[in-house]
Amino acid sequence: MPGLVVLIMTLIGATLTALVMAREWERGTLEALFVTPVQADEILLGKTIPYFMLGMVGLILCLLSARFLFHVPFRGSVWVLTGTSMLYLLVVLGMGLLISSAVRSQLVASQIALLVTFMPAVMLSGFLFDLRSMPTAVRLLTYALPARYYVTLLQTVFLAGDVWGVLLPNATVLAGMATVLLLLTRRATRKQLT
Repeated sequence: MPGLVVLIMTLIGATLTALVMAREWERGTLEALFVTPVQADEILLGKTIPYFMLGMVGLILCLLSARFLFHVPFRGSVWVLTGTSMLYLLVVLGMGLLISSAVRSQLVASQIALLVTFMPAVMLSGFLFDLRSMPTAVRLLTYALPARYYVTLLQTVFLAGDVWGVLLPNATVLAGMATVLLLLTRRATRKQLT
């Protein structure tokens, strides 16, 4: 169940968000926004908030189904899970917005989003395959993937509880990734606005 939460959050956050600005470029409506006094930050915020809320609704539905439908044990704090899920959602939203800011085609944006976010989240996060059984080169590659840290966080909160020695380092990495990706997205969007 924790792995499914990662997949749902990744699909909502990265794949849907990657299509947002690419669709605006294809339709020509982004140019109409450029002539208004709207700032780049306001455009990005307007594109981020709906998908952030949709991701949180997906998280709530996953938690309810895990608890009441599948009877998965939950030993951690709901607040810790919510906070770390918000961090991961900001990371995948940043990835999706960065892709859609750089690419002006919905087809290309969706393909890049699947290759960069969803496939690694399935194959290299520890969801399907144990990371310790992977070759060293592949295991080192997984340290660059946000899904690896989120799977570890979810497994810890669900199965062991609030183990701060595991939670804090992984949450810190996700916070750093979110900051870098959102700053890169803002920079890419500002370049297009000028």
